[in-house]
Amino acid sequence: MSERFWLVVQYPLKSERGSQRDHWLKDKVMEYLELSLADANLGSVDGFDMGKCISDPKKYALHIFCIITEEERSIALVKRVLRESRLDYTRIKIATMPYGKADETYTLKYAYKKGVTDFSL
Repeated sequence: MSERFWLVVQYPLKSERGSQRDHWLKDKVMEYLELSLADANLGSVDGFDMGKCISDPKKYALHIFCIITEEERSIALVKRVLRESRLDYTRIKIATMPYGKADETYTLKYAYKKGVTDFSL
C-alpha cells in the first residue's frame, strides 16, 4: 500500500462560529474536494473543524481535513479545484503531515501570499 498523508486546507474566519457564507464555503469545498480526490483516486475528505485556533485562541479558522496518497499531485489538484471553482482560493493555506504518526506536525506546503511561512491548527 502506498504511503498516506493528512492534508488540511485552512481558511481564516472572522468569528468562532463563522458566517452563513463560511458554512456554505465549508460545504462546497468538502463536496468539490471529495469528488475530485475520488475521481483522481488520490484520497478522500475526512471532516472539518471550525472555531478557535489551537495555537492562538484570538484567531479563528476553518480546517478541512483530507487523507491522501500522493502528496504533490493531491496538493496540485486541491489548488486547481479551489481556484477553478472560485472557492476563496486567495485566502487558503495548505499543509500536510504523514498519516498515523502522532509525533509529527503539519508542514506548510502552500500559502495564499508570498512570505507566509507559519502554519498551525
